[in-house]
Amino acid sequence: MYKISILVLLIIIVNPLFSQENSDTTYWKKSGDFAINFSQVSFTNWAAGGQNAVAGVSKLNYTAKYLKGNMAWDNLLNVGYGLSKVEGLEIQKSEDIIDLQSKLGIKASEKWFYSASLAFLSQFAPGYSDASNTLKISNLFAPASLNLAIGMDYKASDKFSVLLAPLTGKMTMIFDEDIDATNYGLEAAGATTRLELGASIKAMLKTKIVKNVEFASELGLFSNYLDNPQNIDVDWKVGITMKINEFLSAKVDTRLLYDADILDPVDQTAKIQFMELLGIGLNLTF
Repeated sequence: MYKISILVLLIIIVNPLFSQENSDTTYWKKSGDFAINFSQVSFTNWAAGGQNAVAGVSKLNYTAKYLKGNMAWDNLLNVGYGLSKVEGLEIQKSEDIIDLQSKLGIKASEKWFYSASLAFLSQFAPGYSDASNTLKISNLFAPASLNLAIGMDYKASDKFSVLLAPLTGKMTMIFDEDIDATNYGLEAAGATTRLELGASIKAMLKTKIVKNVEFASELGLFSNYLDNPQNIDVDWKVGITMKINEFLSAKVDTRLLYDADILDPVDQTAKIQFMELLGIGLNLTF
């Protein structure tokens, strides 16, 4: 039932973003890109040694911004999935993300907006802690997080904004009984949800460094009023896109995460998480 409710909520948010039957089309600014990157390495009688491997990643980014009068509505959809296969090992995920963000604002002054934002984050498929795929640590809606933030949004320009939200609700969900929910801050292994109330800050920057090179960064901070408010959750994403020609591009994406409630399944300690993805391949913009 929880999964159905979440899916319905996401459909309600996403549907108008892709709809072409909108009388206010002149107030919408929509853009997106789709990329497919492949890599492959093969060895035959190679004296230095090595293992044959193949990997592929697909990513879709879509933004839709609405501005009319005193109302602004910013939306972002980021989904990606990738697999890698090293000879002798099981197939592993190299990328897996569902990231949906929606922010509604009413202008208070030239650059400040009264704002409410909704953010959903999860992944598509099971993930494992080891190369033999024996210990499952994630799955669809396990974990998933749903954040609702209310505050003030400073929009310096289309390139930079900061949302200051002294009232932020965060719900962490685990809808897979095979995953130890206590590793994600839930009280018991069989628990499915955890609610937190706190404050958050989200800063977003997107700009061109030089011609055909674009830089994007998003930093999110959250403190839980109700439990160890000194522990700050950090989610920092950085991406650089280098356009080679109309259809080819190179991308570097990194993501740093820290949450004191998320424990390593092996030694049961909170650790800084870091992901880096480098890809060269087909890129379509629209």
